[in-house]
Amino acid sequence: MNTETGRHPGLNLGSGHADAHGEAEALVFGFWVFMMSDLVTFGLLLATYVTMLDNLAGGPGPKDLFELKPVFIETLVLLTSSLTYGMAVLSLKHGPGHRVGPVLAWLGLTLMLGLAFVAMEAKDLHAILGKGGAPQRSGFLSAYWALVPLHALHVTAAAIWLMAIAAQIWRFGLDTSVKTALLRLGVLWHFLDVVWIAIVSVVFLGGLA
Repeated sequence: MNTETGRHPGLNLGSGHADAHGEAEALVFGFWVFMMSDLVTFGLLLATYVTMLDNLAGGPGPKDLFELKPVFIETLVLLTSSLTYGMAVLSLKHGPGHRVGPVLAWLGLTLMLGLAFVAMEAKDLHAILGKGGAPQRSGFLSAYWALVPLHALHVTAAAIWLMAIAAQIWRFGLDTSVKTALLRLGVLWHFLDVVWIAIVSVVFLGGLA
């Protein structure tokens, strides 16, 4: 394997693209640094939720509001979207020539799964409101509404970014800038999976324990 090509499993720039690889390294590293700010934000919100877990102010608590079955389905959908995104990256690297069809197909499936997750999460949030779980009701609910919808907004933003990249691929093909953008979006997409697992563990499983 060419050492330059192998530096990023998602990039198939080929030999003679050392400058492009160097730029990709810098862009991805910078994006990782940017993601650390999100990691701190979600970490603080998770810590706040744990602190406020018993601050119900006479309102509904986790056992009154949460159901594990929808959470399990949402988790399965989001994790599957991470798998399909990985397949898109593999198609990008190992696909024949510059065929965009397989890459777009996997990205389209990823998009549908991501939007399905957001729709299910919105339905759950609406159901919680219907049970009297408004954010101003208690400290516990304020912490919950600060954390879970923020994650859903991140997934929505990632889905919009994915649509923009897919449009670029359709219009311009698989050029270097698109490949690098896919790599950075992959960092965000998989990061949101990890954050969701933390939310499930702390908010839902921890709250119902």
